[in-house]
Amino acid sequence: MTNAAVLVLNRHYQPIHVTNARRAFSLLYLGVARVIDPEFKTFDFDTWADLSVELGSGDDVMRTVNRAIKIPRVIVLQLYDRIPKTKVRFSRHNIYMRDASTCQYCGEELPRAELNLDHVIPRAQGGRTTWENVVCCCIDCNLSKGARTPEQAGLKLLKVPMRPRWTPTFRTNGGRVRYREWLPFLGLADASYWNVELKD
Repeated sequence: MTNAAVLVLNRHYQPIHVTNARRAFSLLYLGVARVIDPEFKTFDFDTWADLSVELGSGDDVMRTVNRAIKIPRVIVLQLYDRIPKTKVRFSRHNIYMRDASTCQYCGEELPRAELNLDHVIPRAQGGRTTWENVVCCCIDCNLSKGARTPEQAGLKLLKVPMRPRWTPTFRTNGGRVRYREWLPFLGLADASYWNVELKD
């Protein structure tokens, strides 16, 4: 349970990252953070520990020698007020999110396993690996396009590819959020393969 995910907010209640329960409890115990419950009440370590006893124990607790403390879902830092970076990472996940897992040539929405990434202007013709030149593409359209531009292959893009304007920091796979307690504070992702920065 020490690796359970806890959403961390800055003092303005903006999400800044996700940490594990062990780190969250350290921040609480040191007085650096407070727990936020589903009713938006905040608790320091001692009051949260006392409240946990009243709520009873369950699977979602951290056990100490003499008590079980409920693992918080959301904590807020008391002094940290920086705003998270808003740069959208150029990654497979975010390209699929931007294009809604839809082939940008034929318009078919498919599972990610049946999609590729395509360089609109092929690399063989000097195309770069950028937001403005990479799109989601089905395997059939990718094969028929080959190392040609859409015009050369007789294809037409559904929309001009652009850098997205949303912040993907806390969007999860498929747009699902891990815990419902996170919903009031979130708008947006993480994933290893899908979120690795792509290079030109």
